[in-house]
Amino acid sequence: MLQENYRRTRYKKCVLILAAFIFTLISGYIFTTVGMKQVHIWQVFTALEKFFSGTINTGSDEAVNKIILLLRLPRILMAVLAGIGLAVAGAVMQSVTRNYLVSPFTLGISAAAAFGASLCIVFGTGMFFQSDFGIIFCAFISACICGLIVYGVAQKTGLKPSSIVLVGIALNYLFSAMTATIEFFAKEHKLEAVVQWTFGSFNRADWDYILITLAIVACGIYIMMYYCLPLNAIAGNDDEMVKSFGVNPEKVRSVCGIISVLITSAIISFTGVIGFVGLIAPHMARIIIGNDHRFYILFSGIIGAMLLLVSDTIGKFILYPVNIPVGIIISFLGVPLFIHLILTKRNGLE
Repeated sequence: MLQENYRRTRYKKCVLILAAFIFTLISGYIFTTVGMKQVHIWQVFTALEKFFSGTINTGSDEAVNKIILLLRLPRILMAVLAGIGLAVAGAVMQSVTRNYLVSPFTLGISAAAAFGASLCIVFGTGMFFQSDFGIIFCAFISACICGLIVYGVAQKTGLKPSSIVLVGIALNYLFSAMTATIEFFAKEHKLEAVVQWTFGSFNRADWDYILITLAIVACGIYIMMYYCLPLNAIAGNDDEMVKSFGVNPEKVRSVCGIISVLITSAIISFTGVIGFVGLIAPHMARIIIGNDHRFYILFSGIIGAMLLLVSDTIGKFILYPVNIPVGIIISFLGVPLFIHLILTKRNGLE
């Protein structure tokens, strides 16, 4: 009887994940057809066919095909990858710290990336540091340094969850203060560039960035899924109990934490600061599908992708023709959804 109930529950969760994944794909496809220039829903297939056949520069629909392939598809795919990566990183961080208020933003990674980008924008000299790749590089390195400091300091106390959170919060304030100092002394045009970067958007997305992000996110999720059962043990028990199960909590916390830092650093370096999805998507997934990391990690990523897809599309049309950055819209959209879930499923966070 118990085995039958378990199989039925697992089947329902798999169906839910598959349905959410298909819905995300369909939504991404539909959102590719909307914009300043409306595109027929079948035109996307035509553009992809011409892309793979190498005839994109031919035909009367050349301009439309380039809009789809060079502007809209990269933006949609970056939104999906960013949502998946930030949500999975947030879910794992919450599990290894046993704190549902933790996110990549809480641990200072976003603030550190903003500091690195600001430093490059305001003080960068030479062709490299004045290019988009130079800004991405500085943001990524700064975010990684923050993550290493968090885990390096926390390791002195045995990688206790409370130490990771406290050090991360302290570094969040430190990097925010350093970014504010740079902004205070920056010239007007460079200050505007810094502020625009920190809003978070997918305007800079291109195929090179997508391939890099895809590789990092895919490898990261593969490693997370390998540790899904140890994460189940860590999320629901104290370290002494976890050790009695034959699991090394410090090792799992280090590996998963560092992978989460790398995923978050890579994504934020390309998109700018998108701070809310890493907090709300894991909560929504936990309420809907439960805390079993074999399903929870994947479902968190899918919810994150859907949130950013919808938020980015709303941002393009809510004040048309002005494009509102997704980092702003996600907070306006996510907070009511989150509160609604808490009110309708009161036991979801207990």
